[in-house]
Amino acid sequence: MPALHHTEVLIRPIITEKSTDLTPYGQYVFEVAMNANKKQIKDAVERIFDVEVESVNTHIKKPKRRRVYRAQRSLQYGRIGAMKKAIVTLVPGDTIDIFGDI
Repeated sequence: MPALHHTEVLIRPIITEKSTDLTPYGQYVFEVAMNANKKQIKDAVERIFDVEVESVNTHIKKPKRRRVYRAQRSLQYGRIGAMKKAIVTLVPGDTIDIFGDI
């Protein structure tokens, strides 16, 4: 398996109510590549956002089936794919501006 470049490790930030409640504690949530390990995630965040990472916790969300209604009373099933999330804790004093200049 080839090594991932640091720009391929982070897919997107996950911005939900629960994840934004973690920002005062210096924790940020990202969707990451399934084959990325904690060291690669730490290096990617440090290089992209120019911060110092204290720790990384990962979680793999299992795929799920979902009911989808189409047309008139036609019930079909869709699928939500698997995803790997990383909760990154920064050193006190460092922050990441996820929203940019809005």
